[in-house]
Amino acid sequence: MTKRTFKFAGIAATAVVTALVLSACGGQTTEAGTDAEGGLTGAVVADGSSTVAPLTEAAADAFRDVEAGINVTVATSGTGGGFAAFCAGETDLSNASRPIKDEEAALCAEAGIEFTEIVMANDGLSVIVPLENDWAECLTVEQLATMWGPASEGTVTSWNQIDASFPDVPLALFGAGTDSGTFDYFTDAINGEEGAIRTDYSPSEDDNITIQGVTGESGGVGFLGLSYVAENADVLRAVAIDGGAGCVEATVETVQDGSYTPLSRPLFVYVKNTSYQENAAVKAFVDYYVENAAAIAEAAIFVPLTDEQIAVAAEELASLAV
Repeated sequence: MTKRTFKFAGIAATAVVTALVLSACGGQTTEAGTDAEGGLTGAVVADGSSTVAPLTEAAADAFRDVEAGINVTVATSGTGGGFAAFCAGETDLSNASRPIKDEEAALCAEAGIEFTEIVMANDGLSVIVPLENDWAECLTVEQLATMWGPASEGTVTSWNQIDASFPDVPLALFGAGTDSGTFDYFTDAINGEEGAIRTDYSPSEDDNITIQGVTGESGGVGFLGLSYVAENADVLRAVAIDGGAGCVEATVETVQDGSYTPLSRPLFVYVKNTSYQENAAVKAFVDYYVENAAAIAEAAIFVPLTDEQIAVAAEELASLAV
């Protein structure tokens, strides 16, 4: 379990980022009401990406100071698992580290679920190594493909096979599982095909398990969202990536300007239209989330939206009210 401290307007609040179990009613939401003081009551249910979960948890934590009677729960079944629950009508929001796939959208359409996609923050997908790794400062996309490509399974097993100047230290590979949007994005960007990856690595939908694996091996290497790097800087670091124009580190600036390539990406929240339009608790939370997206992203150590992205998010929010 990772504890994060979020700061809003000078006030510190602590939230525990964890996979919260959906209610016994199968994840169905509770209609909003009001308490004795006139504040809103009700529930908002979100599921999906473990990368985006801390962002939505940060929004929920800050929102409690505005509407304490609304309970926002956030589960982490991975982007794919989140869309499965969303299109089954079990959630109001789906956290996603990639856009919805055509087949997922088709499932929603079959179930009569209409949705709106909103970009809430940006992320730099990071390649991480333990601090004791003092040789891999920068890796090219080609080297990453050699490390992670399907053809390397069982044959590329040591760091010196990635670069002759690297030591003969066994590779210990950790990363996102197949239900993760991070998995989809990384395999497509690095190996040229979504889902193409060697199978002799240790997959997990939980980024904290990836961190534990990488930091427990001298030759450990893995991939996950940038926010986890800052949270664990005492045990790991991210290598710079050369996408063809030289080595670039993942920072707020390089992710926003697109120079951290090809591993910069937007992060999404998908909103069920009827939940927003018919449940005042969902509407209040989503409105707050979008209107404070930049501050929430900064507090949760994500890369905030650009001014242009903020304008687009506002337009997407306005379309939900129609």
